[in-house]
Amino acid sequence: MRRITSLDLLEKLGKTRLSRHFFARDFLYSEIGSFHAMPNLPDDTDLFLAAGRAFCVELLDPLVETFGPVAVRSAYRSPSINKFGNDHNLKCARNEANFAGHIWDRRDAAGRMGACVSVVVPWFADQYNQGRDWRDLAWWVHDHLPYHEMWFFPTNAAFNLTWREDPDRVISSYVAPRGKLLAASAEPVENLPTRRARYADFPAFRGVAYPAIPARWAKAKD
Repeated sequence: MRRITSLDLLEKLGKTRLSRHFFARDFLYSEIGSFHAMPNLPDDTDLFLAAGRAFCVELLDPLVETFGPVAVRSAYRSPSINKFGNDHNLKCARNEANFAGHIWDRRDAAGRMGACVSVVVPWFADQYNQGRDWRDLAWWVHDHLPYHEMWFFPTNAAFNLTWREDPDRVISSYVAPRGKLLAASAEPVENLPTRRARYADFPAFRGVAYPAIPARWAKAKD
């Protein structure tokens, strides 16, 4: 277990690349930490990085490569930040419920590694704000990505997106119809053709074209 004990180590952590599109620094900002002058630093940087890499590679990169830029609304929370938020009714669940969730550097009670980020997909948010059903995006994620859990919120169709080892595949929402859309290990309430019809006008999966790396540099490390 490595801890951040100097500014130099924090800078190195922030510069660590997690995936094609994301670096560790992208997930360390905390509004609670910023307002209350509390550092938001992982206790176990190795687990933080491992969970972050899996989350970004498996979930965030495919979102970006399908819909374009994705906005990170809330990401990693240190145990101390999360506990402060829970103690002061700042919309943080208790620490144990957030292990392998917003608290990336703790495994859950079953020993699973995981990470949670609250995201907004601007491409979809613009449509949702004109009346499009949030379930169109929820079912698209379900059919394309290896998520553990999704929780949807009313503003901009933001949702908590969680990756975890041995995922439960649960979908819930605070948007009507509120409650659980899909329970763990359950079959979807809508069959595959019905789900596909919802997102038939979505862009092609990972269809965003990025410039190729020149062949002589294609195997170079970042």
